[in-house]
Amino acid sequence: MSAETWTWIGIGVAVLFALVGAYLVVSSREEGRHASSSRPARDSFRQGEDAPPPRKRVAVVVNPTKFDDLDAVRATLARVCAEHDWADPLVLETTPHDVGFGQTRSALEQGVDLVCALGGDGTVRAVAQEMVGSGVPLGLLPGGTGNLLARNLEMPVDDLERALVVALTGRNRHIDAGWLTLDPDHLELEEGAGEGSTAGERRHAFFVMAGLGLDAAIMDSTSEQLKSRIGWGAYVPAGLRNMLTDRFKVTLTTDGGPPETKRARMVVIGNCGKITGGIDLLPDAEPDDGTLDVIVLAPRGVAAWASVAARVVTKSDRTTGNLSRYRCQTAHVEVDEPQRVQVDGDIVGEATRLAVEVQPRVLVVRTENGRSNGS
Repeated sequence: MSAETWTWIGIGVAVLFALVGAYLVVSSREEGRHASSSRPARDSFRQGEDAPPPRKRVAVVVNPTKFDDLDAVRATLARVCAEHDWADPLVLETTPHDVGFGQTRSALEQGVDLVCALGGDGTVRAVAQEMVGSGVPLGLLPGGTGNLLARNLEMPVDDLERALVVALTGRNRHIDAGWLTLDPDHLELEEGAGEGSTAGERRHAFFVMAGLGLDAAIMDSTSEQLKSRIGWGAYVPAGLRNMLTDRFKVTLTTDGGPPETKRARMVVIGNCGKITGGIDLLPDAEPDDGTLDVIVLAPRGVAAWASVAARVVTKSDRTTGNLSRYRCQTAHVEVDEPQRVQVDGDIVGEATRLAVEVQPRVLVVRTENGRSNGS
């Protein structure tokens, strides 16, 4: 081809490229205008991102009989929540017919971030039982005589405001739950019995201690009015009245091992070690070790009681005929005559057989300076 032909071909290619480039530029501008007209403004994204998240909310299950001025308690709860940027608390009062179980279920159904128990040890137990396995933290607010779970976890027991601050801002600690079943042989017969069965009334959670015999008799015969006036010292008269009652025969089986039979005045199964008065009854007990500590007390007279008291005070782990210690995950207790039974201070009936087991680390508790083992 001639030079003139190549010239015209070059001009044609240049014109083609120019037309394609112009088309692409126009198309890009059209797409930009379309996107800018259909897409929300940048400020609208900023507005959504800057909107504050919903505030957390706490439910407080309160026993109103523990307070002379419940309005003042409500005001304190609301003020502390506001100071820590939490929503107004959901306050649910217990009743003589429901000491905290239904109120706690209602709180969990409403999706609260924290549930606090404000009452005695019975209120704490009821709230905690419903919260087992929920993953929602439990806050412990002082409202009773013992406050035993809070004492064992080294939490505030005489300052409502400080205790609520711990519940709102503290660290999570996973602790064990103990489960006690009254007359388990009867329970097995009732399983599947349908409506009207009492099976659900025979299995109870505890988080401090359960027991039968003398300790349950003491708690059952202690005046609530005296407790409100003088505190844990109210248990002393009841203890003196019951300490020399007849012993009973008990057969104890731990972790499926061989049964041991002896005479006793009481059997105590503990998830924690401290009882009223700061006495460390079970010095090896830890609330999150997946183990229950058991003692069988069998003193016959005043001198034997003095020996037992000395061993408790000195935290002796030596086993004698008057005080025997065990550690286990499960225990079965059989007695020769019905005995009163308590869980965390609540009398739950009489029984001749008990089955006890531990459920490790299933309750989340807000603590101040306890070990943080999950949040």
